[in-house]
Amino acid sequence: MTTSYEQDFFTWTQEQSAFLKQGRFDLLDLEHLAEEVADMGKSEQRELAHRLAVLIGHLLKLQIQRDRTRTNEKSWRNTVKIQRKSLSRHLDQNPGLQNPAQMTKALESAWDDGLDLAIRETGLDPDLFPEDNPYSLEQLLDPESWPPAPADLSP
Repeated sequence: MTTSYEQDFFTWTQEQSAFLKQGRFDLLDLEHLAEEVADMGKSEQRELAHRLAVLIGHLLKLQIQRDRTRTNEKSWRNTVKIQRKSLSRHLDQNPGLQNPAQMTKALESAWDDGLDLAIRETGLDPDLFPEDNPYSLEQLLDPESWPPAPADLSP
């Protein structure tokens, strides 16, 4: 007797795994297995977008607040370094995410979330922030790339 997907998801996953290992393909719940495998890929996409959003948020905070206060600059730089390392590892472990379509999709989502994060955490007027993403993917992933100070930005 197998457990239903809707009844007890955890037990269902364990049973499906056991069936796969035993070669009992006739007992597999193929419809739900296919959905779950697709969702696993979406989870990796969400992780990429989330890490990019945190990175963008901290780069924006550095860029916009650098001339107002230097209080959190070291912490923000550390977060940027950590996110860049995590992104690099995540992309190394999931090379399929590096295709241009996946990266563009993740970056679009990340920009909105990163901008929201920076505005919310700084409490500054949203008009101080750029309307469009000023960072290329190459800049975001480059450990040597840092945003210019606000005074260096053109009006």
